[in-house]
Amino acid sequence: MPTRTSLARPEQEIAAVRAFNRFYTRKLGVLDQHLLESPFSLSEARVLFELAHRGDLSAKEIGLELGLDPGYLSRIVQKFSDDGLITRKPLPVDRRQYQLGLTAKGRQAFAKLDRSSHEDVAKMLRPLPEADRRRLTSAMAAIEGLLGSAHAPTEATLREPRPGDMGFVVQSHGARYASEYGFDSSFEALVAEIAAKFLNSFDTSRERCWIAEIDGAPVGSVFLVRHDDEVAKLRLLLVEPSGRGHGLGRRLVLECIAFARACGYRKITLWTQSILTAARNIYQDAGFELVASEPHRSFGQSLIGETWEMKL
Repeated sequence: MPTRTSLARPEQEIAAVRAFNRFYTRKLGVLDQHLLESPFSLSEARVLFELAHRGDLSAKEIGLELGLDPGYLSRIVQKFSDDGLITRKPLPVDRRQYQLGLTAKGRQAFAKLDRSSHEDVAKMLRPLPEADRRRLTSAMAAIEGLLGSAHAPTEATLREPRPGDMGFVVQSHGARYASEYGFDSSFEALVAEIAAKFLNSFDTSRERCWIAEIDGAPVGSVFLVRHDDEVAKLRLLLVEPSGRGHGLGRRLVLECIAFARACGYRKITLWTQSILTAARNIYQDAGFELVASEPHRSFGQSLIGETWEMKL
């Protein structure tokens, strides 16, 4: 049965977003009759911005892009035309629609507005220490990414580990395997041992770790370590739920294979569990073969351990 707290949470979240909107619009002054002490309203400035940055557009395209009411947009277009800021040409495919473009006067008006906007934001940021400016812009990027994700898929990247990433590897494995498979803390201890060994005896010429990252946040990992001169071992493949759907698991495994080949290894081996179906599918698709399986009791669970190998 839902608790009073759980029922109230959506209302609290809505109130928090609305409070932030009120704060930020006051901060930028967008509720003033004119934006940045210019002769333009916020909507008019947005239309100018689209025309300045995207070339010739139809009024319909601008309306759809900005979500403006057709009647309201029509009045803006007429005002801009009367003021000599834009040109209007009937579209060949539909002469009821007009292709819009900025005149020289329109570009001058936008340039002045753009400079004012730049200076206004710079003035707002200037009192903040550098660390706070980074926090602010990162938070803005997070908001844009979360609310705009349906329109702009986020790109995932792979990189070498940085200080602090081994903590992510240990924490993410411990938390994810506990919540999804019921593993106890002994699994987290094993991951910590593997990570510590990698840090203490890392062979830069024969071993690698890759961290998968989205919007500056780690969401996955994999290790390729030396077993002996001819055999490499793939370890600690993981992709967090926030990183799934980008093909990261496959990309991480393919990076291991390519690096192992470049190092001259003859074979890659790995140990996994039969219940990890997503990982097993990735290994199989990449060319690994199951060579052994054995039941065991580990991490507080009854499991079937599997050894997979790939000849290079």
